[in-house]
Amino acid sequence: MKVHALLVVALAAVFMQPHLVVGAEIAGDITIFHAGSLAVPFQEIAEAFMETHPRIRIYREAAGSRVSARKISDLGRRCDVMASADYVVIDTLLIPDHASWNIKFAANEMVIAYTDASRYAAEITPDNWHAILLRSDVAYGRSDPNADPCGYRAVLTTILAEAFYDVPGFSERILAKDRRFMRPKETDLLALLETGTIDYVFIYRSVALQHGLRYITLPDEINMKREDLAEHYARASVEISGAAPGETITHIGEPMVYGVTIPHNAPNPDAALAFVAFLLHPEQGGAILERNGQPGVAPAASATYDYIPDMLKQYAMRP
Repeated sequence: MKVHALLVVALAAVFMQPHLVVGAEIAGDITIFHAGSLAVPFQEIAEAFMETHPRIRIYREAAGSRVSARKISDLGRRCDVMASADYVVIDTLLIPDHASWNIKFAANEMVIAYTDASRYAAEITPDNWHAILLRSDVAYGRSDPNADPCGYRAVLTTILAEAFYDVPGFSERILAKDRRFMRPKETDLLALLETGTIDYVFIYRSVALQHGLRYITLPDEINMKREDLAEHYARASVEISGAAPGETITHIGEPMVYGVTIPHNAPNPDAALAFVAFLLHPEQGGAILERNGQPGVAPAASATYDYIPDMLKQYAMRP
């Protein structure tokens, strides 16, 4: 009787651990829509998760985060997990009609990436990059602000840079230049950079690291990296498309934070929950993200805390 009681206590202890999921209970397909900048770490995380849960198969679709959200909201596409490069995308385009909660899970920063073959590669510095990108013989790329958070963050970076370097008109001039090299998501620009079609690109530090690119680290007043500079970043804003056709919303500058949710229409919600728990665990998905240049931010405040599944609540806080 005593042994039986101990067994019950031991089993209860296992099942009370929110990050532990019994493999036999998890099976089927998991479809993940995620930001392009998550492609490398999510491939590693998916492989690690499937190794732990051999009855699972994961299918990933990388796109600009706003495009990914609109696959759900506008096209009625079904997915099990939605991971955005900006948690705000989930808040504004998916909650409350298509999802109930949002957990912030990783951070990043903006850099200017380039290669050895880029024009003025030996000359560019954190102090003169803005002048070099304006040169007529230099081409640069950025992603579409209406499709991808990296796109509107690039716009915000130019606005913050104009004030930081005290160069009136810089943002307007640089945004009017090289528009033919705008692409739906930031990772679409890598081929243009590697072939020498463009010389520089506004991109996340994590992507530059993952692809072995050279890059300029920008001042903290510009790169949207630091939480303690949130009020400073908020001085910049950009108009982007809203949830409904013809509608626009004002996006305010803020520190870069990724978000993840499970949509209402998830075909395999139990498996999705297990995957998100794996993603958020600091020794599992969190360690993979950290290794790929995307440090964790959990637990972070979530306005949707009350709707977060109990097994994930440890990775969030009330505002």
